[in-house]
Amino acid sequence: MLSACSLLLTACGSDNDTASGKTRITVNCMPPKSARVDHALFAEDVASFEKQNPDIDVVAHDAFPCQDPKTFDAKLAGGQMENVFYTYFTDAKHVVDIGQAADLTPYLKELKSYGTIRKELRDIYTVDGKVYGVPRTGYSMGLIYNRKLFEKAGLDPDKPPTTWQEVRTDAKKIAELGGGTVGYADYSAQNQGGWHFTAELYSQGGDVVSPDGRKATIDTPEGHAVLQNLHDMRWVDDSMGSKQLLILNDVQQLMGSGKLGMYLAAPDNIPILVKEKGGDYKDLAIAPMPGGKGTLIGGDGYMFHKGDSPAQIRAGLKWLDHMFLTPGEGFLGDYARAKRRGAPVGLPEPRLFTGAADAKDQRIKMANANVPVENYRAFLDGNQGLRMRIEPPKAQQIYSVLDGAVSAVLTKEDADIDALLDDASGKIDSILARS
Repeated sequence: MLSACSLLLTACGSDNDTASGKTRITVNCMPPKSARVDHALFAEDVASFEKQNPDIDVVAHDAFPCQDPKTFDAKLAGGQMENVFYTYFTDAKHVVDIGQAADLTPYLKELKSYGTIRKELRDIYTVDGKVYGVPRTGYSMGLIYNRKLFEKAGLDPDKPPTTWQEVRTDAKKIAELGGGTVGYADYSAQNQGGWHFTAELYSQGGDVVSPDGRKATIDTPEGHAVLQNLHDMRWVDDSMGSKQLLILNDVQQLMGSGKLGMYLAAPDNIPILVKEKGGDYKDLAIAPMPGGKGTLIGGDGYMFHKGDSPAQIRAGLKWLDHMFLTPGEGFLGDYARAKRRGAPVGLPEPRLFTGAADAKDQRIKMANANVPVENYRAFLDGNQGLRMRIEPPKAQQIYSVLDGAVSAVLTKEDADIDALLDDASGKIDSILARS
């Protein structure tokens, strides 16, 4: 496998797509060699694809992370992006707007799995009725909680809270265990507070910006409820501990040590809590976002270089089906292989598929599960009834503003919530006006 476009006979997005009579495609997001198991599995799957499709030559480029925001636009503008390239969900419209994506609409019949993918995820890569990309994975926020602490506090670990009032009540009972136990923790620095404010706002049916992307919509009853709830848990209930301005690692350390009852996160936190922070799979569970109206989702997919030939697009779509989008098979779906290699199987990743494809994927996953899947049932079932919401435009800039509001209510007992929301709204309006 070659690892740089300069080593190829053709440029990454070149119209010259043949080599030795084969259609050549370059792809990215191969796990780096330092991730030995994943790198080897990816290579195995590329080799099996080429064996099944002897007329296609796949050249994979390894990378960590899969996308570097500092070089992403420059690679696109310079024509150095791979034929099939990795994107975050939040990249999709931007890549289309700057004219760097191939229109896949005429070729969708080549992608066998397309109709099985959840519509809300497909829609992320659909702009003005045309399809420019294919989702690969997704995540949604939920409530990770410690079953052992629930039991100690007299709570039923099989009935996690479903409303924010229940979160508040349960957090208070857990904090009352003493010994440095914290009932509920939240982020409030490095843009992570704004990220969680957004998730909590979505959970109550609110939104961060208007549908046209021009105005802030946080100064609402829903936005006020988010900050008021955090304020009251911190200052009235004393259930969030005295240390604030926390970030992801701080909260993970607290949960892994067995001293935290609940926090918001995606399911991918669970193996980190076990492998790196001292947690135990049997003690860790996840429930859907409290509030019942929505949850923040993220994820990734692949788009195609604007210079790809029809043959390259068709080859790339076949490759996506083989690698990622066939239930029970490929790099992400071969659960039996993952189990044999000692990887955790049965974690509650949000469901990519629907209908029969989803049923097959779940059946094979459960047959090979090596983690306590019953701890995740509430999350998987509850997510089916939530509205899945992607991050707002200019997300990181907006999160930076919202950090200030979240950190204020967690560090100042007399914080003026109305003033905080009004000030943040004005700053967000200015950010949106510059876009």
